[in-house]
Amino acid sequence: MLRTLLLAAIAVAILVGAIVYAKLEQFSAMGKAAETMVPPPETVTAMTVEKALWEQSIVAVGTLAPVQGVTVSVEVGGRITRIGFDSGADVEAGAVLLQMDTASEEAQLASAEASAALAKADLARVRAMDARALASKDAVDAAEARAKETLAQVGNMRALIAKKTVRAPFSGRLGLRLVNLGEVLSEGDPIVSLQTLDPIYVDFSVPQQQLGRLQGGMRVRVSTDAAPDETFSGAIIAVSPEVDTTTRSVRVRAQVSNPGEQLHAGMFAKVEVVLPDQQPVLPIPATAVLYAPYGDSVFVIETRRDDAAKTTDQVLRQQFVRLGRARGDFVDVTDGLSPGETVVTTGVFKLSSGMQVVIDNRLAPEASLAPQPRDS
Repeated sequence: MLRTLLLAAIAVAILVGAIVYAKLEQFSAMGKAAETMVPPPETVTAMTVEKALWEQSIVAVGTLAPVQGVTVSVEVGGRITRIGFDSGADVEAGAVLLQMDTASEEAQLASAEASAALAKADLARVRAMDARALASKDAVDAAEARAKETLAQVGNMRALIAKKTVRAPFSGRLGLRLVNLGEVLSEGDPIVSLQTLDPIYVDFSVPQQQLGRLQGGMRVRVSTDAAPDETFSGAIIAVSPEVDTTTRSVRVRAQVSNPGEQLHAGMFAKVEVVLPDQQPVLPIPATAVLYAPYGDSVFVIETRRDDAAKTTDQVLRQQFVRLGRARGDFVDVTDGLSPGETVVTTGVFKLSSGMQVVIDNRLAPEASLAPQPRDS
């Protein structure tokens, strides 16, 4: 029994040793293969760096204001007999907005006209008598004064009646109606707001150090979240001569075309003043930059030739750069790159210097100086 167990143990030991030996041979072969193995090239997107000219601009936050805007109110009190407009309607200058009761004034006008007619007839008789030397000079003067006084009373009543007809002072769009038919109004009570929206003003402030770069007539671009796909163009019409002592900024007003009246008074807007001079830059996509606390870098693609194998490969070289102004999806490289060099544009976080790469731009994202993301 003991002999059988001993033989079994020896057989098991021989079998285990054979397995261990085989595995060690496999590991040794794998190690030798790893030493000579060359990883496959990494597929990257790339672009050639080229010089460009970027327009310079001053960006500010503005508020839209109407070119003409007023809250229409009544000059004299009275009861409303007719309302001639709807809320939000477009009206022309001179259109009747409101009519108040004028029955009392028309009665007084009739009385004044009768008095004026009598005074005119009296004046004619006195002048006829004066021509025959039958009336004194004082009588003629008194008759003329009475005629003028009654005519003034007629004019005063007509003016009062005219004031009870409220008209639009200029063409524009009305706001919400603030009165109702039959309501009794007092002097100065508001009726409705009226604004001209095309063109429209945009008021904004810029820091005092930018004041020397601003001039009347400079082009501006205005955008707002109310019309995210639209950019409205205009020009500076006025720069305030006074600098705010609290913010040390200066107020600027531009006039912007507003076709379709998509912009409304009181809206918040982003304003970009386009300066006449352009800045030379060396732009690359911001995704090409590997940002790090010790310095920003990019990966430059270089061609390496193997004379023995008579092959050429594309390899990476990590290049530290100094960055300048950013615009849209691009950033300006002020130092570290030269025009004509090719840099990797995406996925730089997974790359390392000396790595072999293959360029494939079929899936490269499109970079833009003025991106318009659908969801922001």
